[in-house]
Amino acid sequence: IITRRAALAAAIAAPAAVSAQPAWPTRPVRVINPYAPGGASDIIMRTLAERLERALGQPFIIDNRAGAGGALGTGLAAQAAPDGYTLLVTNTGPLAVAPTLFPSLNYDPARSFAYISIFGGIPLLCAVKGDSRYTTLAEYAAAAAARPEAVSFGSSGVGSAGHLAGVLFGMQANARMLHVPFRGAGEAQQAVLSGDTDSLWDTLAAHSGAVRAGTLRGLALSSETGVASLPQVPTTVQAGFPGVIASNWFLIAGPAGLSPAIAEKLDAAITAAMAEPAVAERFTSVGVVPLAPKGAEAIGAFVAAEGARWAPVVRASGATPA
Repeated sequence: IITRRAALAAAIAAPAAVSAQPAWPTRPVRVINPYAPGGASDIIMRTLAERLERALGQPFIIDNRAGAGGALGTGLAAQAAPDGYTLLVTNTGPLAVAPTLFPSLNYDPARSFAYISIFGGIPLLCAVKGDSRYTTLAEYAAAAAARPEAVSFGSSGVGSAGHLAGVLFGMQANARMLHVPFRGAGEAQQAVLSGDTDSLWDTLAAHSGAVRAGTLRGLALSSETGVASLPQVPTTVQAGFPGVIASNWFLIAGPAGLSPAIAEKLDAAITAAMAEPAVAERFTSVGVVPLAPKGAEAIGAFVAAEGARWAPVVRASGATPA
């Protein structure tokens, strides 16, 4: 009888205990973006932030913390309280490249994060100024192979996906190019437009508008198939460099220990937002290609596999932390 009464009391108390837990979110949510404003992660997260605010009833504030190829801001997010009020939008560089590049990171991609949702991947763009003498990737490759560091290229930073895509291209073209790291996509683009840098390798999303406007000339996209929004830009496969396939993927995560209930609620809101025609059209316009991983375990396995894939390229680059 006592056991039955205890069980009944527990059953009655359980809903009350659950309802007593505060709902999430009850205040603004900070989303750390480890890159400067204007880059692909910024475009993606700002597109989603308005929908998340509407769905969840609180502001989602983007906090740009650029530095160390994205590792600085990513590390800050890893050290935050896992209460759902500090999140991270990040990509290939900090999670798959930085562990090989930086020997003493203050985070571990396998243990420091609760992965929530992956938005998709975007091919890397090789671009030059609109009136550049390089009109094809073959011409660009020939100039780069003519002598060491004859051609310079900018990226969003040491260890970024653009940096490594440029290195991978150099390996395939038997050329050693001069890498010029910047704090974000905007700075890299401005350096090309001003003539300070010959070219850039960077995520398509940040530069598609300039390519459409003609201020930048896209020489190639690091993908097997083209992008509908930029049909005039060939792929690296079409341009004769099938070994240069790379994607800068983007995801959102929280610090390790984040409540699964919060992660599921946020993932559901993100999934709903991405299904909206306006969001889907925006993502398509900047070249986002859907990726399959769903759920923390699958995303974690994907991140680990990408880290193993990029490690040899990082070592071949000879890059060292600034």
